[in-house]
Amino acid sequence: MALLGAGDDLPPNYTHDDPFRNAIYRRAGVLLHPTSLPGKYGIGELGAEAIKFLDWLHKTGCSIWQVLPLVPPGRKSGEDGSPYAGQDANCGNTLLISLDELVKDHLLEEADLPDAIPVNNIDYVSVAELKDPLIVKAAKALVNSEGFLRNELEEFRKRPQISGWVEDAALFAAIDNDTDARVWWEWPEPLRDRHPDALEKAREHHREFIDAFVAQQFLFQKQWQALHKYANDKGIKIIGDMPIYVGGHSADVWANRNKFELNIETGISSLVSGVPPDAFSATGQLWGSPLYNWKAMAKDGYSWWIKRMQRAFELFDEFRIDHFRGFAGYWAVPAGLLHSNFYCVDNGM
Repeated sequence: MALLGAGDDLPPNYTHDDPFRNAIYRRAGVLLHPTSLPGKYGIGELGAEAIKFLDWLHKTGCSIWQVLPLVPPGRKSGEDGSPYAGQDANCGNTLLISLDELVKDHLLEEADLPDAIPVNNIDYVSVAELKDPLIVKAAKALVNSEGFLRNELEEFRKRPQISGWVEDAALFAAIDNDTDARVWWEWPEPLRDRHPDALEKAREHHREFIDAFVAQQFLFQKQWQALHKYANDKGIKIIGDMPIYVGGHSADVWANRNKFELNIETGISSLVSGVPPDAFSATGQLWGSPLYNWKAMAKDGYSWWIKRMQRAFELFDEFRIDHFRGFAGYWAVPAGLLHSNFYCVDNGM
């Protein structure tokens, strides 16, 4: 386009040369885990405050809400609420369930709701003591109800994409709840090693717990997906977060022992995760998560990973994999060492 002088009329094709017409599309958003939302009961929830946050994002022109992992954090091994060491890679954190929404679904009464408590830093033990009994009460009410919501629960449980992980997760949680053992490899051998008769007996013995567990996951899914749809309707995409590793004391490892680097007989990790020594630490970092047995995973076409990613795409519009470098190569540390100064493994993928 020819240069124009001050006051010259713009030519008819002026907008054809607009550099912004071909500019790369850019998005803006906020990283905020739901636990950090305002909440009346000690923690952020998937209810009214989350809706307000999405309205604010929309008003400001943001189109991204990024969250940390939604998995339930481990409670027995000192993780203190960390979403990077959960007991199941596919479950949702039921402490995020909105109690007020359960009242709207007629699964709780107004009189059931506790007094509001102030929140500064989240005390996960106190939150669990407050909310768990009420969420279990709502789940049991749902299991014993009739009607549309109960039918939705049954359909949820029958879906192959759900049953493939929720049944193992529920059984794992039931056994874990019934034993004083700190980790699953300290369970009685028949349960530790998943003897079919022992598992069937446990399913029958813990049927009420298992049904309530599945119902809680349904309630989490129901509330999260309602929020997800509301975000999408506002033009907002949700970016999730997937830790590349899973917790050792988890349904994932217990139900898929051949896919992890474990002692064949005991189930104890033989190699665990970490990062090598660097300028910040002469001994590196010792994370302690069990490593994947990639050769075993390759034999069935990485089905475990495919199912995990399918679950993530159900919950999020996009997601990041934390430390995805591990798909190409990773630091391997023999279990029991006090530091990670060991060796790197080429994945070969």
